[in-house]
Amino acid sequence: MKLISAFFRLIRWPNLVFIVVTQVLFHYCIILPSYANGITATIMLSSGLLAVLVLSSVLIAAAGYIINDYFDLNIDQVNKPRLIVVQKIIRRRWAIVWHLSLSGAGILAALFVSWKINNYVLFFANIVCVLLLWFYSTTFKKKLLLGNVIISLLTAWVIMVLYTCELNVFSLDDPAYQHAIKRIFKFAVIYAGFAFIVSLVREAIKDIEDMEGDQRYGCRTMPIVWGVQASKIYSSIWLVVVILSLVILQVYAVMLSWWLGVLYSVLLILLPLVKIFGDLYKAQKVRDFHLISSLIKLVMLTGILSMLFFLYYSL
Repeated sequence: MKLISAFFRLIRWPNLVFIVVTQVLFHYCIILPSYANGITATIMLSSGLLAVLVLSSVLIAAAGYIINDYFDLNIDQVNKPRLIVVQKIIRRRWAIVWHLSLSGAGILAALFVSWKINNYVLFFANIVCVLLLWFYSTTFKKKLLLGNVIISLLTAWVIMVLYTCELNVFSLDDPAYQHAIKRIFKFAVIYAGFAFIVSLVREAIKDIEDMEGDQRYGCRTMPIVWGVQASKIYSSIWLVVVILSLVILQVYAVMLSWWLGVLYSVLLILLPLVKIFGDLYKAQKVRDFHLISSLIKLVMLTGILSMLFFLYYSL
């Protein structure tokens, strides 16, 4: 039982649930309602194929978390010694086996979906994701900004992959399909952009939180190269960008009389982001940055759950 519990900690199961929720909600709350009004175009992802796609995303993400902990063993012994799983509970050789097995299974699942929808972008893109996660763990995460950008892009890809799978070049001459795919693209960009920016902020905060171990083992992360204060300013700028963008979106929502959605966004997305901005200004200790990181993760969840309102207003 201890081994099973350790394995689920290793693959960050709450984050995997987050991926499942994100992709399922985007499919059922954004994509399917976009195909309403008697559209003749065929939906590319059936419920069965969606399940395989989600499984592919989860397997590749889980493999990424395993290989990250595999190469971060020395750093984690400084930053979070009580949470170490690799070597302490699961041997390193088994960690590699699990990484390769999960990555392979994730790629095969992506190949199956690509074959069924006759779109192999997903297959090749997921191979790139596996490679990026490997090189992120070995090299990129130790470089200034590069690791943060890669993780943020992969976070955004969780949403953009669904748009990619729905893009059918053989239906582009259908006006109804054009309208639907443009709507899907618009919301994919909005949510992927939100995920990208918020992830950028969270990765910078985590770099500050993990600064001691990173510095000891030669990492060149932002707080080490530029300093903590510069990292806080960088994060604050991105917070201002996402807050202002959300305010603009709420203006459009008010014009559509989406009052319930606006109330939700203000209370559970905008105000928490403003609080994060204020907390970041005052943060000094590692514990302060850990709390901010946790709150950012919560805001990412409430942001994704806002998709439910598009289903509500489309009924």
